[in-house]
Amino acid sequence: MDIVFIEDLRIETVIGIYDWERRIRQTVALDIEMRFDNTRPAATDRIDDTLDYKAVSKRLIAFVEASEFQLVETLAERCAAIILDEFSVEHVRLRLAKPGAVRGSRAVGVQIERERPATSA
Repeated sequence: MDIVFIEDLRIETVIGIYDWERRIRQTVALDIEMRFDNTRPAATDRIDDTLDYKAVSKRLIAFVEASEFQLVETLAERCAAIILDEFSVEHVRLRLAKPGAVRGSRAVGVQIERERPATSA
């Protein structure tokens, strides 16, 4: 299966467990890999046949900007669920980083992989 990816999507949001974090907006960075069969869009050259990474990005930006989660784990799960539920994606690998969260590191965060549950026939 092919991969459609979005790399280093930076979004401002309220994220964190400390009181001072709840009063400011911080940047999170998302790296996303989505399994998608690119055979048809490659043959037709039509945006309607492909996974529109701009639409995915816009949806995640709107969601993350409006969110106020405490944990990066929760935010990552919700973002993965949006991709699986709202777009034609069967599998997603999502890395959510919080730059500057720990002194001496460039970023900390989580990486998760999720699949759309199989539907019973």
